[in-house]
Amino acid sequence: MDTGNSVLILDFGSQYTQLIARRVRELNVYSEIYPFHKGLERISTSPPGAIILSGGPSSVYDTDSPRVGREILHSGIPVLGICYGLQLIAYLSNMIVEPAGGREYGFAKLEILKKSQLLEGVVNQSNVWMSHGDKITGFPEDFSITARTQNSEMAVIESPKRKIFGVQFHPEVVHTDQGKKIIHNFLFAVARLKPDWNMENFIKSSVEKIRTAVGDERVMLALSGGVDSTVLALLLKKAIGDQSIPVFIDNGLLRKNEFPRLMDRFKNQLGLNVMGIEASDRFLDNLKEVRSPEKKRKIIGKTFIEVFCSAEEKIGKVKFFAQGTLYPDVIESVSVKGPSATIKSHHNVGGLPEKMHWKLIEPFRELFKDEVREIGRELGLEEEFVMRHPFPGPGLAVRIPGSVTREQLDKLREADAILIEELKNFNIYDKIWQAFVVLLPVKTVGVMGDIRTYENAAIIRMVESVDGMTADWYPAEPAFLKKVANRIVNEVKGINRVAYDLTSKPPGTIEWE
Repeated sequence: MDTGNSVLILDFGSQYTQLIARRVRELNVYSEIYPFHKGLERISTSPPGAIILSGGPSSVYDTDSPRVGREILHSGIPVLGICYGLQLIAYLSNMIVEPAGGREYGFAKLEILKKSQLLEGVVNQSNVWMSHGDKITGFPEDFSITARTQNSEMAVIESPKRKIFGVQFHPEVVHTDQGKKIIHNFLFAVARLKPDWNMENFIKSSVEKIRTAVGDERVMLALSGGVDSTVLALLLKKAIGDQSIPVFIDNGLLRKNEFPRLMDRFKNQLGLNVMGIEASDRFLDNLKEVRSPEKKRKIIGKTFIEVFCSAEEKIGKVKFFAQGTLYPDVIESVSVKGPSATIKSHHNVGGLPEKMHWKLIEPFRELFKDEVREIGRELGLEEEFVMRHPFPGPGLAVRIPGSVTREQLDKLREADAILIEELKNFNIYDKIWQAFVVLLPVKTVGVMGDIRTYENAAIIRMVESVDGMTADWYPAEPAFLKKVANRIVNEVKGINRVAYDLTSKPPGTIEWE
């Protein structure tokens, strides 16, 4: 890998840091994320072609705020600071950074003030996405202000001679209309990088890394049935063949008929030497009377590991354990690379024990769902499977707020099957990111056939998203909602009311818990 034609992203704890890497990769330039405190070390050993400083939750004037040395601005390498990264550039350049007097969050209009390399071709008065509580109020003569918003007098600053640029907003999020153009300008007009990175290259380098790491050892793969782990199964098969042993566990929390249907697909269509394990009793016993969503995720993660340990007794000793962890799983579960906030534990990240006797293999750990889908296409996975909606590792347990029982799971499975069937009947399944039914631990009075009922209420959740980091509720047609709701209350015994969720992410998450 030519590090001189790559981007080094220093993470200061933003929830959006990986989106920066994703936008760079979309422009076919290789990028890596490093912790801010290891930035200078990384630059000295393998100088990148450009550096991006991420956003973050801190204030630069706090005594314990994350910072890098001033050397980074005197390296001659082009630097782009985003939000906190901009304020850090200001702080390191002896500018004045102070509280803004009120947090600015959401859309703003970008007013371009003068000609700028960074803003070349950017439409004036376009939307930008703000999320900050500090602002710059003074700066040296070798910087200029090239754009502002109503509440940020210095929304874009730059020093072309020093190749240092900063933006107060987040160009990496989809809410910034011209964000990709701004990043494009930084990569190609400022840093003069070449677009030579793609998923084909990722597959090639991943195969080489896996072969080198594994050698003659065997790898146990946690095969969930979703897109991520299935694509990983194909990648491992390409890299090490039958040294990879996929294990698919029926935890009792899968969709309707999912286990037998997928076992057939894995064996007969994809040619995987998969091992299937029925363990629903074990999972449901461990979840009995558990109501906390965090406890559910921890218990499910722990139980998965216990079952995989049992599987090892049957297949023989393995040295490596592989799973299809994605970056949104990681950033929401644990603080990685920078001081980011924990939102929720994912069973394959936050649910793992601190000490495992296997070495982890997670090639997709810094990728997003759409990138993994592209890898799946490159590896020959059929489009129908590539475009399957995401399904949580803890399964239906996180779609039943409160305690989980077999009776509730059966209700939810039937309702979920109806929703998915009608999505396909109405030809909208591929238009949305994810759709599912939530079974509430709430009963409501109804009237069915002149008889009073007192049964569960259900929620339909459908969202549009690009990467799962943010999402908007899908504006479903009334005819579709009417059809699904009527079918659920008529065909699923125990549900007499259906509602539709209109919450975006943020402030909510995609899943209900």
